Amino acid sequence: MKHLSEILSLIIITVTCSLATAQQIETVKSVEEFEEALQNVQPGESIVLANGVWTDAELLFEANGTAEKPITLTVEEKGKVTLEGASNLRIAGNHLIVRGLVFKNGYTPTNAVISFRKSREEMANNSRLTECVIDNFNNPERQVQDYWVTIYGKNNRIDHNHIVGKKNLGVTMIVGLDTEDSRENNHKIDHNYFGPRPTYGNNGGETLRIGTSHHALENSNTLVESNYFDRTNGEHEIISNKSCQNTFKYNTFFECTGTLTMRHGNETLVDGNVFIGNGKPSTGGVRVINETQTVTNNYHIGLTGYRFRGAFVMMNGVPDSPPNRYVPVINSKVNNNTFVNCDNILFGAGSDEERSQAPRTSEFSENIIYNETKKDIFTIDDDISGIIFKNNILGKNSETSIQKGFKNADIKLVKNEQGFLIPTSKKIKNKVTISPKIATKENTGTTWYSKADNSVALNSGKTIKVKAGINTLFDIVKKSEAGDIIELEEGGIYLLTKAVKINHPLTFKTKEAKKATILFERMMAFEIQNGGSLSLDNITFDGAKSPDYAGNSVISTSKNSMNDNYKLFINNCEFKDLVVNHSFDVLRVSKGTFADTISIQNSTFKKITGSIAALDKETDDIGAYNVEYFIMKNNTISELQGAALRLYRGGKDESTFGPFLEVDHNVFDNVGFGKKNKYKSAISLYGVQETDIKNNIFKDSKAIEMHLVVGEPIVKVRNNALSNSDEMVVTGDQKYFVENQWDLAPKFTDGSYSLSADSPLKGKATDGSDLGVK
Repeated sequence: MKHLSEILSLIIITVTCSLATAQQIETVKSVEEFEEALQNVQPGESIVLANGVWTDAELLFEANGTAEKPITLTVEEKGKVTLEGASNLRIAGNHLIVRGLVFKNGYTPTNAVISFRKSREEMANNSRLTECVIDNFNNPERQVQDYWVTIYGKNNRIDHNHIVGKKNLGVTMIVGLDTEDSRENNHKIDHNYFGPRPTYGNNGGETLRIGTSHHALENSNTLVESNYFDRTNGEHEIISNKSCQNTFKYNTFFECTGTLTMRHGNETLVDGNVFIGNGKPSTGGVRVINETQTVTNNYHIGLTGYRFRGAFVMMNGVPDSPPNRYVPVINSKVNNNTFVNCDNILFGAGSDEERSQAPRTSEFSENIIYNETKKDIFTIDDDISGIIFKNNILGKNSETSIQKGFKNADIKLVKNEQGFLIPTSKKIKNKVTISPKIATKENTGTTWYSKADNSVALNSGKTIKVKAGINTLFDIVKKSEAGDIIELEEGGIYLLTKAVKINHPLTFKTKEAKKATILFERMMAFEIQNGGSLSLDNITFDGAKSPDYAGNSVISTSKNSMNDNYKLFINNCEFKDLVVNHSFDVLRVSKGTFADTISIQNSTFKKITGSIAALDKETDDIGAYNVEYFIMKNNTISELQGAALRLYRGGKDESTFGPFLEVDHNVFDNVGFGKKNKYKSAISLYGVQETDIKNNIFKDSKAIEMHLVVGEPIVKVRNNALSNSDEMVVTGDQKYFVENQWDLAPKFTDGSYSLSADSPLKGKATDGSDLGVK
C-alpha cells in the first residue's frame, strides 16, 4: 500500500507540475522584464504586468500562441495597472489576448495607442483585445493627429473595452485595409463602450472608421455589433464606413450629433440598431451613399438633425463617380425601420451641380413614421422616381408629398420591457421589436472601470467671498477648485497687475445690485487655459488702467493649443473705455482653441476700439472654426470701432455642423466705423452654417456682412430695424439657402427706439407711423 501511495503522490506532483508549466504566469515589473519574459513565453502562458504606474512604457507584444493555447498579456489586478506618459502597445503574431490594460494621463508617442501590427508586414491575427481602457489619453496639441486603436490582420476581436474622451485630431478606432493581408479580415468589434467625444470643430473626429477612400471597393467583412456610442460628437460621421461588406448590428447611439455614414463602399448591412436623440441638436441616424446597401429593423427616436444628419438620409451622387467622391445610391433597400418623433428624413440630399445623380432602383418600404408635432418630416431634394415607396405607415396626423406608398394609421406608443416607446396599431402587421442583443451602457465596456461623468460644471462648487484690492482675485483663483463661485464685494474695486489664469471652471459674480469693477494692467484680465471655463455675472470691466499696446483684450484664450473645449458665459456685465490703443477686444481667441458655447447676454459695451468677440483665427480653410454655439442677446453696444462679432469658418469641407449663431434683441449704435476695422462691417460672418439674426436695432452702424461657402446654410434675418445704417451684404453661394428672410423694418426718422426681451421693437417709421415689428 505504501508503494501504491508513493506512486499516486508522484503522479499528482507530475500532473501539477505539468499544469503549472502549461499555464505558467510570470509577473513582470518593468519594460525590461516584460521583454525578457516575452523571449521565453510559450503557448498557453501569461505575462502579467505588476500593479502600479507604468510610465513611458512602449510595449511590443509579439508572440505566437495556438487556438487552443493562446498567449495572454494581462495585469495583476484590473484597474490597478496604468500605462501613463508616452506609452503605447503594439501587437504582432497569432492567437494573442490582451486584457485589462489602462491608458491614462499621457499620450502615444507614435500614431496609435494600441495597434494590431508591428509593421506593415508583421500584424496580429486571430487575436483579442478585451477589457482594456483608454481614458482621455490625448496629445496636448489639438491639431496633432493620432489614433487610439488601429486594427490590422485578420480574425481579430475587439470587445468589452472602455474608450472615452478623445479630443485631439484623429479617428478613435480604425480598421486598416492598406495591405492585402488586412482585407476580408472578419474582425469582430463588439460590446465596447465608446464614451463621450466632444465636438472637434473640424474634419477628423470620427469614432470608428472602416477602410479609407483608397480602398473603398475592397471587402473588409467586419462585424460591428452591440457597441454603445455615448455622445460621440466629434464630427458628422460617428461611424464612417469606407469599404465593402461590413455589418452593423445591435449598436446603440445615445445623443450622438452625427450619423452612421456609408461614406464609401457597397453591400453594407445596418440591422437592428437603436438611435436615441432625446431632442438634442444635430442628432442623426443613418446616411446612405453607394450601391446595394441595406438598412433594416432600426429604431430611431427623438432625432433632430437636418440635411446630412437627418434621422435617415439618402444622398444624391456624382455620375460615374470615382470611389472617393459620392457614388450614386443604386439597388439599396430601406425597410422595416421605425422613426418616433424624429424631425427629418431626406431623399436626394446634397443635390447640386456635381452631385446630380438621384438614387436609382432602390426601395423605401414597410417603415413606420410617427411624429406628434411635425406633420411632414420628408425633404425631397431631387427626383425620387428611382425609389419605390410601398407599405409605409404614417401617424394619423402626418402627411407627405410623396404620392404613393404611404398610409395613415391611428398609432399609439406603448413602452416595452426594455423601456422603448413602440408604435402599435391594427395596421402595423409586424410588431416592432428591439433585439435582446442591443447594446446598453451596462452590458458594454468593462465591469470594473466607472462610466460616471467626472466633468465639473460651472456654478457647481462652493462660494468664496473675496475682498476688493490689488490682485485679490489672482490670489483667490490659485486656492479655488473646479466649479467654485467667486463672489465680489458690491461696488468693490479690483485691480489686477497679473493676468488671472483660468484652468478649471470658475464663476465670478457680484451678488448685490451695484457691480464690482475690475481694472487690469496686463494685456488681458483673464486667460482661459486648457480645462478652464468662465462665467462672469454683474461685473464692470474698465480699460482705464490697461497698458498702451495694440491688441489688448479683457478675456483671451491660451496662445497654446487647447484640446479641452471651453465655455464662456457673460451676463449683466458692463465693458467700457477699452480705448487705450487700437484693436482692444472684449474676447480674443487663439488658433487651436474651441468653445462649445459662448453666451453674451444682458450686457452693455461702450467706447471700445476693437470687437466684442474675435472668433476668426482658423483661417486654413479646412472647415475648422472657433466656436460651436455663439449667442448674443439683449445687449446694448455703442461706440464700438470694430465689428461687434467676427466669426469665421472657411473651406468646403462638410464634416462639421457649426458654427450656430443667434443674435437677438440687441442695439448696435455707432458700430463698425474704426479705421482699423478691416472688415468694414458691424458683424462679419464667413461660412456660418446656421444664422438667426432677429429683433435687433442697427443705428448709425455699418452693415452685416455674410459670406456663404458650403452646404445649405440656414439663414434667418428677421425683424431688424435700420436707422441710418448700411443694408446687409451677402456674398457666396446664395443658391444654397434653405430659408431666406430679409425682413428689414422701415428706417427711423428720429432715431428713437426702445427694446426689451419680451416686447417688439418700437419707433417711428419714415412715413410717420408707429414702427411695430411682429
